[in-house]
Amino acid sequence: MSQGFLFIYYWSKQMPKIKTNRGAAKRFRRTGNGDFKCGQSHRRHILTKKSTKRKRQLRSPATIHPSDVRMAIRMMPYS
Repeated sequence: MSQGFLFIYYWSKQMPKIKTNRGAAKRFRRTGNGDFKCGQSHRRHILTKKSTKRKRQLRSPATIHPSDVRMAIRMMPYS
């Protein structure tokens, strides 16, 4: 048997891998208890009219809504 045949035979017996959605991987991180944290919006531009307190509180990460957790798990299967 040739090595090429053995490689194809071995490769065909493997289960397919699931791809991670790269956009979701850049936006979400998995926490220790299984939640997903994400950065908050409204901190990119037009910051002069927003109070210092509001901008400071927007620095901290937020957790995604429970209704969106299933979608995040599907997009990031290995997180």
